[in-house]
Amino acid sequence: MKAVAVLGPTACGKTALSLALAPKIRGEILVCDSMQVYRGLDIGTAKPTASERAVCPHHLVDLVSPETPFNAADYADAAMQTVREITARGNTPVFCGGTGLYLDAVRTLRHGDMPASPSPALRARLTEEAETPEGRDALYQRLSDIDPDAAAATHPNNVRRVIRALEIYETTGQTKTYWDRRASQKNPDLDILPIGLTFRDRETLYRRIDARVDAMIEAGLIEETKRLRDAGLFEKSPTAAAAIGYKELLTYLNGEAPLTAALEDLKTATRRYAKRQLTYFRRMPDIVWLFCDGKTADDLAEEILPRVTAYLAES
Repeated sequence: MKAVAVLGPTACGKTALSLALAPKIRGEILVCDSMQVYRGLDIGTAKPTASERAVCPHHLVDLVSPETPFNAADYADAAMQTVREITARGNTPVFCGGTGLYLDAVRTLRHGDMPASPSPALRARLTEEAETPEGRDALYQRLSDIDPDAAAATHPNNVRRVIRALEIYETTGQTKTYWDRRASQKNPDLDILPIGLTFRDRETLYRRIDARVDAMIEAGLIEETKRLRDAGLFEKSPTAAAAIGYKELLTYLNGEAPLTAALEDLKTATRRYAKRQLTYFRRMPDIVWLFCDGKTADDLAEEILPRVTAYLAES
């Protein structure tokens, strides 16, 4: 089976390109976003609108409630089932999103065996241990004993990465190095052509991000955040409470910061997230980059269409 993936940082125009490209290749869109899988988180996660979903079928949106644990392995299982259904209809799966980890989960050989999310109790225990006088050194020594390769690649002061590696071992019984090596093995049932969107002028992307935030506010993001807070969602779901968009506006709604400061924090956090996304996608050795400067979604679709059709025609 073959699929196409439209990837890139937030606000770069992924949705517009996927909607322009999909009808040309009998495409159905699989949303590849770690937050859009949650029901009720709509404006803040920039879910496809009703008019966008009317252009072609969309999948993997609103899969679970925000209180339900969901990780990359869960996404990969759902995605592969959907890919099989789309392919059986004679259509082309088109992934679209900015969560590279989720796409990589689909591309690995045995995604169902990926490390599970750690329990909050485990993370709290390791974090509490790290905060003791000798805790950091003790955790790093423990990692060195069980996974020397991961320890060698991790600075002792990078407590977050040390804890994550220990979480993987305690949760799965296997080291982070073991899972990293497995992740390099490709899924034999699916081949994906990744297409990355970027800008030569980074300031163009930042202006688009600022405009995206302003549009979300106009669409009712503050009201959505208030409704979710008043329903107690953020107390029940740390994932939702930590999501960019909601966590910044909560400071305003809770009286901890003025709206202007909350919005500036939101724009800054989104820019930083976009930089992390670009860094992640640039590690993909087979990604085909498109520069979006001065081009419409239709322009980009026409530019990439010959490459896509040739790829899909390959045996």
